Amino acid sequence: LPDVLDVLWTASVEEGIESTAAIWQGTVYVGGLDGKLYAFGLDTGDLKWTYLATGEIKSSPLVYAGTVFFGDGEGVFHAVDGKTGKAVWTFQTEGEIISSANVDDGRILFGSYDQFLYCLNAKDGALLWKFETDGYVHGMPAVVDGGALVAGCDGHMRVVRVADGKELSQTNLNDYVGASTAVRNGRAFVGTYGNQVLCVDLKASEVVWRYEHPKRKFPFYASPAVTDHQVIVAGRDKMVQALNPEDGAVLWTYVSQARFESSPVVVGDRVFVGTTGGKVLALDLQAGELNWEFVVGSDIVAAPSVTEGKLIIGATDGTLYCFGGKVD
Repeated sequence: LPDVLDVLWTASVEEGIESTAAIWQGTVYVGGLDGKLYAFGLDTGDLKWTYLATGEIKSSPLVYAGTVFFGDGEGVFHAVDGKTGKAVWTFQTEGEIISSANVDDGRILFGSYDQFLYCLNAKDGALLWKFETDGYVHGMPAVVDGGALVAGCDGHMRVVRVADGKELSQTNLNDYVGASTAVRNGRAFVGTYGNQVLCVDLKASEVVWRYEHPKRKFPFYASPAVTDHQVIVAGRDKMVQALNPEDGAVLWTYVSQARFESSPVVVGDRVFVGTTGGKVLALDLQAGELNWEFVVGSDIVAAPSVTEGKLIIGATDGTLYCFGGKVD
């Protein structure tokens, strides 16, 4: 991304955006709380098409093999042609779908509030398997070494084999989890509703360390961003913190005036994140100092999406912003 970001365009969704945008071949795909999937042109923000789902869309779309995959508030999972916006297939679950989808070798993975992790064939939506947990599955499953990693509201982190749905391991986290898990170097990092950030050794199925702020006891809804040297966590405690991935020691702290539900994204030497106070922030990755900010004036729950020198993020008032460098 360029050093200085300006608004290149804005686009509107009828009710609001909590979904993080997916970007593919010059098109931005984002779900709206009005129950529509929108496709906007990346260069101009012009509307290409909309697709009407059956309920509000809080999950973030996945684009795979030219198809857009997402779930909605009525428990329907959709596959939509990325070029035309026409339905390819749908699949019905028994609970709200907020979990965003992931993919591994033609298998689409997502969770539902009916407490199941689902695995569908990407081409036709056929159910390959479903795995029952003991609570809502809210976050997106991570995929690592042929295993789907799901940490849900039952307080466990489970690794389920993608090939056949067999549980390979489980780790007791002691608290329920709404965030998605980040994985790096054989370790999984996730924030919990017990006000902690956990590091789990996936081979040993053990919690390596737990971080909890000594005074500010607030849950983590946002998912972490992980590099080789930092675990970046943003919380409802109004802080963004960088932790040492080895031991959870605090490297730096940035204090905001508003909560964080947006998941941070690392781009080069900066961290980008939105606040519920309506700001998009860029922080220095090494020191945590404020590098840039933009006020949108409405809560931000979605995470930033970055491609080709542009940053895309939506706000709960229904405005989608595209930031980038101004061309003279």
